[in-house]
Amino acid sequence: MTRQLVSSGTPWEPLVGYSRAVRVGNAVYVSGTTATGPDGKVIALGDAYGQTIQTLRNVQSALERAGAKLEHVVRTRMFVVDITQWEQIGRAHGEFFGDIRPAATMVEVRRLIDPDMLVEIEADAVIPESGG
Repeated sequence: MTRQLVSSGTPWEPLVGYSRAVRVGNAVYVSGTTATGPDGKVIALGDAYGQTIQTLRNVQSALERAGAKLEHVVRTRMFVVDITQWEQIGRAHGEFFGDIRPAATMVEVRRLIDPDMLVEIEADAVIPESGG
């Protein structure tokens, strides 16, 4: 089975030894993704909703580069630094996945790699055999 690696081009991927996404067969696994822009800087400082939107845009981009779509997502995992902001984070998640309704988990973590990051999201997708 072919293994396709998708990179976001960040310098830490080869350093840490990971890919933004990996496709094996019709399954795509997107690594923990945050609200960074093309320059690698965190977007929407202090705004959990805004960071979730940017994070999900980044997830969507990784999926597309692996040949998948948001509608193929079957599971998401949300890691948040302040669970009291769950409604804003959940609202943004719902804007992307409201009709798709993947299995989802949201957990509070002590901190993320950058103190400006409020949310990190992983996604797993399964592309239908027809490719649709």
